[in-house]
Amino acid sequence: MSIANTLLGLLESGPKYGYDLKRLHDESFQQDRPLHYGQVYSTLSRLLRNGLVEEKGIEPGDGPDRKRYAITDAGVTNVEEWLSTPENPSLYLQNTLYTKVVLALLSGRSAAEVLDAQRAEHLRAMRELTARKTGGDLADQLICDHALFHLEADLRWLELTTARLDELAGALKP
Repeated sequence: MSIANTLLGLLESGPKYGYDLKRLHDESFQQDRPLHYGQVYSTLSRLLRNGLVEEKGIEPGDGPDRKRYAITDAGVTNVEEWLSTPENPSLYLQNTLYTKVVLALLSGRSAAEVLDAQRAEHLRAMRELTARKTGGDLADQLICDHALFHLEADLRWLELTTARLDELAGALKP
């Protein structure tokens, strides 16, 4: 996810302080990893330098001065282009798990054990996501569903690969 484009999108509803952007981001997206203030302010500095946001006032505070940021017309254009551009589907044609399976077979280790351990880890993650989804609001449910569908596809691949281990082992022999 692009933090810069996300912050620009949050600024479209009106000028905000960095603190308000962080809070709004963390409330809106309920991620496992909320934004750090350093990420917010370094991103705002880049957006300001690139002309996508502008300062709309500075207030003195107990600490550093508080700057209020507003999106520029160029920033709005940037968000429009970002929203209308489809994301590249992640194809995962060569992933670490496949590499581990092949190396286990080549070394005489148990590729089935590699796949079993991964299956157990996927099932653990799915249980956690299901529990989170059950207690979450609609946004959290949708985020969890997205992750669960990917994990389900991985599980199908794990089962298929387990069923074809002997065939793969034969294909790897010189």
